[in-house]
Amino acid sequence: MNQQEKIVAIKKVFQIEERNSAALSTSKKWKSNNTFVKHSPIDNSRLAEVEYADKKTYDELIDDAQKAFIIWSAVPSPQRGEVIRQIGEAFRLEKEELGTLISIETGKLLQEGLGEAQEIIDVCDFAVGLSRQLYGLTMHSERPEHRMYEQYHPLGIVGIISAFNFPAAVWSWNAIIAAVCGNVSIWKPSEKAPLSAIACQHIVSNVLIKNKLPEGIFSLYHGAADQGSWMAEDERVALVSATGSVAMGKKVNKLVAGRLGKTLLELGGNNAIIVTENSNIEMAVRAIVFGAVGTAGQRCTTTRRLIVHDSVYDIILAKLKHIYGQLTVGNPLDSKSLVGPLIDPAAVDMFEQRIALAQKEGAILLAGGTKYKPAGFENGMYVMPAILEATSNIASLQEETFAPILYVTKYKGDVHEAIKINNNVRQGLSSAIFTNNMHQMEVFLSNKGSDCGIANVNIGTSGAEIGGAFGGEKETGGGRESGSDSWKAYMRRQTNTINYGNTLPLAQGIRFDL
Repeated sequence: MNQQEKIVAIKKVFQIEERNSAALSTSKKWKSNNTFVKHSPIDNSRLAEVEYADKKTYDELIDDAQKAFIIWSAVPSPQRGEVIRQIGEAFRLEKEELGTLISIETGKLLQEGLGEAQEIIDVCDFAVGLSRQLYGLTMHSERPEHRMYEQYHPLGIVGIISAFNFPAAVWSWNAIIAAVCGNVSIWKPSEKAPLSAIACQHIVSNVLIKNKLPEGIFSLYHGAADQGSWMAEDERVALVSATGSVAMGKKVNKLVAGRLGKTLLELGGNNAIIVTENSNIEMAVRAIVFGAVGTAGQRCTTTRRLIVHDSVYDIILAKLKHIYGQLTVGNPLDSKSLVGPLIDPAAVDMFEQRIALAQKEGAILLAGGTKYKPAGFENGMYVMPAILEATSNIASLQEETFAPILYVTKYKGDVHEAIKINNNVRQGLSSAIFTNNMHQMEVFLSNKGSDCGIANVNIGTSGAEIGGAFGGEKETGGGRESGSDSWKAYMRRQTNTINYGNTLPLAQGIRFDL
């Protein structure tokens, strides 16, 4: 089966048509006259046409979601977990097809596409266990014959705005965890990756229909970036979880805060790896390359800055330049490729502009940094990953560049100097240190160390597991998704006090005698 035949077969599996509906719920479809065409970044070939939803369609989705919430939230949590278990099994059955579609639509390596499909399965497994662990606490009261406890209730409608680089996994982190907590969700996927969303909705819908569940538990609508503001402004949407740029997050946060709603923000990353004089150099280099060029530099956890001790600087740089000179850039469905394309022509232009700007600021281009046209895929969005040598104070290092650009900076002295450079950006998502020195490890992980939501030792900045809470600080937004106790973001906390006695004592010794 050639590539085009494979695309046709996968589209058939997920009921992706030449022209796709503006919005989807379990069995409902909504039509629209406004459309856009999705092309594959692999070769710029046309994949499908997708309709944009209008406000009337959005309001109908909300109406269905409100009705569904009444029913779904009343289902016992372990029973909700059973539905999620079935959803996970459904994704297992179509893992290969979904992973391939993700690669075709976004340009991710096939292994990364399959890995993303596996993330959804893993999140479902996590949520099944969670369905029996939505625990509160019991507290001793200062008043006699009183008991206090806290419990968690579902919020209602959760709005999800996702980015193109993880077009399915990030949805699952939010929608699956929210669902097991008793919520319903409405999803606006990136307009750059609508087909993966349709595929996920198709898989989920089949399970919901099988279980005779109502419309509106999971639904999605397509739209441009500004159409995410419908959810941000809507008082009926209890929580808006938004993944994307800092600029987008600030806009969403302002709108939601204006109505005193809740947000969960997963925004930009400007992630650094510190390599100390006590590091395993070979291991560090492998982590650096994977972190910098994986997903063509289009992960929020991509390694964008490298901070290297001057005693090992030349060794590290020589090894990186050698590897970058041998990187296989090309069709992501080809197992020999290590770097796929960027998402679209605008991303390629931005890649070139950022490199030119950094050079103007004094950075030195050491490797890559040009467009690339692999044989047979000349129309694709390929670039050669770049290494730039730069001082830590240039303006370019303050910005997240969603492309395979690695800025390398030298530091002298002890680990505190490296940590200072690591923290001297506005973003705070992921960070890593390579060292075999216990003191350096512990300092990096202490309150005087990395100020990021993720801090790793002897592994890179990328490759988060779903069991850990994912998110960052500062301009990254402060939200946490996926594992640990991230489920609490999708719930409202309630403190309860029960008086099982026959008197009415007050707290703090207050007397109020009638």
